[in-house]
Amino acid sequence: MPESFVVRREAHIAAPPAAVFALMTDPEKILRWMGTQAEIEPEPGGLYLVNVTGARFARGSFREVVPVHRLAYSFGWDGSEVVPPGSSLVEIDLIEQPDGTLLRLTHSGLPSEEQCAGHAEGWAHYLGRLTAVAAGRDPGPDPFYGRT
Repeated sequence: MPESFVVRREAHIAAPPAAVFALMTDPEKILRWMGTQAEIEPEPGGLYLVNVTGARFARGSFREVVPVHRLAYSFGWDGSEVVPPGSSLVEIDLIEQPDGTLLRLTHSGLPSEEQCAGHAEGWAHYLGRLTAVAAGRDPGPDPFYGRT
């Protein structure tokens, strides 16, 4: 079996877990911080489809949905042979803290160090935008718009 690469990220978010969960599962709310189109069915087997940069769709299906606490979904890119739809796994835990939420993200099943680095950059960027929106700030235009 080929070696798998993993991205791990944490973000402290000044909002309760329920608000963060909604920002990650409601298609209209997702678009405040990531993407130009979203179709989300947050239930086991449900669709995860987000046009992340306006030029590329991330596609997968939900494996686990524990309202306000945990999301797990398969992940990949439409048209990609390197990271095809459903070929990797994103797991997100939302841990209540006195001042908001600790978000722990693990993205596993990536095929190379290069893909790991690219996805780490993307997650850092979009978690920063999520953190801003959850705190009531406008993250501004997405500098990743149009990026493939």
